[in-house]
Amino acid sequence: MRFDWFGSDRTHVCTFSYIQFVSSGAYDDASHWVEGDWKWKEKADVKHPQSWCFRDGQVFVCTLFGIDIPLVLASTWPVCVTWAEACAYARWKGGHLPSEAEWCHAAYGSPSSDDDRPYPWGSEMPTTEHGNFNWKSWSPMPVGSHPKGSSAWGVEDLIGDGWEWTGTPFDAYDGFEAMDNYPGYSVDFFATDDEVYLEKHYVMKGASFATSSHLIRRSFRNFYQAYYPYMFATFRVAYCN
Repeated sequence: MRFDWFGSDRTHVCTFSYIQFVSSGAYDDASHWVEGDWKWKEKADVKHPQSWCFRDGQVFVCTLFGIDIPLVLASTWPVCVTWAEACAYARWKGGHLPSEAEWCHAAYGSPSSDDDRPYPWGSEMPTTEHGNFNWKSWSPMPVGSHPKGSSAWGVEDLIGDGWEWTGTPFDAYDGFEAMDNYPGYSVDFFATDDEVYLEKHYVMKGASFATSSHLIRRSFRNFYQAYYPYMFATFRVAYCN
């Protein structure tokens, strides 16, 4: 697919940037949320991302095995949020979550060719120089830590640290056929027109720090529900030119 370049953040949104969204009061401003997302936030009494905790007036970022990292040490990590929280931040910044097509164009496309790359950085197989995946680290790493993993457009952090939310509901591609040995892997989660907003799944691309290198490929699509908070998920903001 080819389309006019839309522009996006070079890296994932970091925790410090999201803290500004929360501390400014914008996180609690209904104008930045679509109606369904705001109703979820109010009903669930969500005050901040699930991955944060507060003690003695300090903010901590929760990690594996119950270890909480002070914000001062995790401020440059990609923020871990739900789809709804990512959308609200993007609106606050005057942008939107990239569609699956936009994300793939930023990751695999090129300004000088109509042919997509196998990986954002080219044809070389994934290594630890390209991103934080395959348990290279047991937590995210600061955004922009792997410039050798950049795409032809100069976009970074495309593979590793956290799966990236897109604005695209999870559904079948044209010509889709379910795997014989696991027909329910994706079919059971495809979006339907009459599906309750809360239950809809959205496409995620890239990889997290816990993703096996064997799963890193251009065609792989992950998916989660809009309000599910317990996953290694982050995002970047796209902007229309």
